[in-house]
Amino acid sequence: MSRLDSMMRRLSAQRDGLEWAAEQTRNMNGDALDMGLGNGRTYDHLREILDRRIWVIDRVLQCHPSCVPPSQDFLEGEAEEMLQKLAAMGAKIVLAHYDFGFGVKEKDVEEAARLSPAIARVMVPGGVIVSGQPLVGFQAVEGPAGIAKDRYYFYRT
Repeated sequence: MSRLDSMMRRLSAQRDGLEWAAEQTRNMNGDALDMGLGNGRTYDHLREILDRRIWVIDRVLQCHPSCVPPSQDFLEGEAEEMLQKLAAMGAKIVLAHYDFGFGVKEKDVEEAARLSPAIARVMVPGGVIVSGQPLVGFQAVEGPAGIAKDRYYFYRT
């Protein structure tokens, strides 16, 4: 598979997974969390499909100007510290998207495992996590049909 085909498959899985998660959590009370703003494409899509507050965490704000989250919803800094801050504020997250990464699979998997307990502290019971990396300590669930195994991961809290 070409790198272009692989990227298209990943982006389709991400979009389909987020829309599936939005439907799964539609009747739940709480906020959403986008971990890893990057260029802002995912955040922009979440704004389109959700009617709830969306918290955003990233090391630095470098997104497209049309995708800048409101300053009160953007937590800039290292992930673990920002998740602790979110927990201390009493945030209740029903839908989370995990997209942190260095671009080195082994490091990305290790970081996801390390951050999993901090993510768990902000999630409400029954919440949904859509993740580009495997997380630990959550109940793996089958996401939407048509997404290749290990392309994207889906969890209930």
